[in-house]
Amino acid sequence: MKFRIRWQMLFLPRTRSFLGWTGHLFLVIGILTLGYVGFALLDAKLYQAYETWRFHQALKGMGPSVGSGESLHLPPLPPSLTEVSHRRPQSLGMAASVGSPLGLIEISAIGLEVLVLEGTDDGVLRRAVGHIPGTSLLGQQGNVAIAGHRDTFFRPLRKIRKNDEITLTTLDGSYRYRVDSTQVVAPEDTRVLADSDEAILTLVTCYPFYFVGSAPKRFIVRAHRVPLAP
Repeated sequence: MKFRIRWQMLFLPRTRSFLGWTGHLFLVIGILTLGYVGFALLDAKLYQAYETWRFHQALKGMGPSVGSGESLHLPPLPPSLTEVSHRRPQSLGMAASVGSPLGLIEISAIGLEVLVLEGTDDGVLRRAVGHIPGTSLLGQQGNVAIAGHRDTFFRPLRKIRKNDEITLTTLDGSYRYRVDSTQVVAPEDTRVLADSDEAILTLVTCYPFYFVGSAPKRFIVRAHRVPLAP
């Protein structure tokens, strides 16, 4: 009995101290995690606001011909758009560098407007949605595929419906698409990215939308191009 009491007196304070330090450690980790998430969200919001403003400023400098889908003689652009403009990937079929702004995607029915960058790496998808390399570039014939995170920019896709209209605006013009269908596929099902003889648009995000952790499926939106309203 005396040994048990002595053992408790010896180790109980240390156990309490260890638990106390462990609790503080988890608290610090939690604060740092929340801080990082907050920083990432703020960074993405500021980036979108600033780069979208620059993109609209570039469009304003082009006059009323923007939206015709025809090639344009471009005026000087802000630095982040200059490389894309000079290389004219939409018109020439050339690959843009990862992170280059390509245009805007708008779906008014669900309140979505977000900048489209080239690529789908973590840095791109943290700040915008990304054009999937290997698929047709914005405005080209074929399958234009764009990916985004389900918990940020592409979360509104959970509300999209058949016949909703999608507008892609680039420095070469605007292109309108109408939603044909939505489907859920396995991550390894890359048939949705296959090229097409028609002008189609494929949006890709993870599914389910409210899944905690790495989502097991992919949510696909398929749309076809339609003429712009006069």
